[in-house]
Amino acid sequence: MARFPHMVLRWFLLYAAVEIAAVVVLASTVGLGWTLLLVLATFVAGIALAGSQVKRQIRLFRGGGTAPQVALTDGALIATGTALVVIPGIVTTGLGLLLLLPPTRAAARPLVALLAAKRVPLIVTGRRGYVDGEVDGEVDGEVVDVVDVEPPALPR
Repeated sequence: MARFPHMVLRWFLLYAAVEIAAVVVLASTVGLGWTLLLVLATFVAGIALAGSQVKRQIRLFRGGGTAPQVALTDGALIATGTALVVIPGIVTTGLGLLLLLPPTRAAARPLVALLAAKRVPLIVTGRRGYVDGEVDGEVDGEVVDVVDVEPPALPR
């Protein structure tokens, strides 16, 4: 645990170096005024795109127009893209904008699903269970209490 602050510091220094280098290169190419205008414009465009994508995802989720796995993955990518847009910097805002675009999300979806599958433990429903990665057959257990609950309706 003692290495954690050092790792965070290294990532922050790498982020700062990349962002400063990008600003210096862009400012020396097009000028400081255009660079600042570009940073502001990409931030505003990113926030607007994030809002529209969140609304789109909510509409798709309500209408049942997408599979739950796709909705979950797209939601995670939209949240990550929005966070990257909000973090100051040209490079992070550009990466965030890419994640907010539907074609880019479609291309990133298999990679995110693969990474999530490696990190999330296997959840099994039904009568078959898994113990230490092996199929266990029937699962023994006792139902303690069953309560039927209606899920809350999403506001329109």
